[in-house]
Amino acid sequence: MFRIAMLSCLTVILIFFINIFLSPIIFTDPRRLWPSILSDEARFAVFLSLLTATCSTLISLIVGIPAAYALSRLNFPGKTVIEGFLDVPMAVPPIAFGVMLLIFFARTPVGAFINESVVRFIFEIPGIVLAQFSVISILTIKFVKSSFDGIPVCYERIARTFGYSELESFFYVTLPSAKRGILGAALMSWARALGEFGATVTLAGATRFKTETLPIALYLNLSTANLENVAALTLILLLIACLILTVSRKLLYRGFAS
Repeated sequence: MFRIAMLSCLTVILIFFINIFLSPIIFTDPRRLWPSILSDEARFAVFLSLLTATCSTLISLIVGIPAAYALSRLNFPGKTVIEGFLDVPMAVPPIAFGVMLLIFFARTPVGAFINESVVRFIFEIPGIVLAQFSVISILTIKFVKSSFDGIPVCYERIARTFGYSELESFFYVTLPSAKRGILGAALMSWARALGEFGATVTLAGATRFKTETLPIALYLNLSTANLENVAALTLILLLIACLILTVSRKLLYRGFAS
């Protein structure tokens, strides 16, 4: 009886989401849907979304892996405060990140100098990457830290007895042992970056064929009641996410099973 109840709940959830996912196809005229999918705007939004999501994910991994290792392995003053601080952004809306970034680069002397003389973030493509990074970096750190936490410290100590330095132990023992967790963190961060909207639209704006990622393209077309384009862009976003995550999960659970 218990198993039947659990399977019934799973079935209800699946039916609910399948109906939602199929609605752009079922309730849209295919003669109008496919031209929207193949339009220049859709191709630009797809390319920009894939580019910026990949860049922000790579940056979050470069920054997040050392930070996660430090939180997992090192003891230092204020560690508990930092771990608590990292939980705060989970409750902050992404648009709040965008507002803070916008104020920093528009009003503060340091931020204004960076925006004017180093890299322009406000209403530019680098602003998309920065906004996505601000949202996903905390996720990356938390997922990677959980992976490091699951690796016994004795592995590193044994490596040190064989003559490995602390850095070599990290690169040749800890990092390979955590590769599945790091890949999983990268996948979740990339998927989150792909659908990021609030911080992006606040910092980078919503300009067609300039800062138009898939979520922003959805917003722009919805604001003009262009439902065919909205349905097409929604379908593209779902297909990309499902395809990439499905393929990546197979690589995660099969390619790294050994």
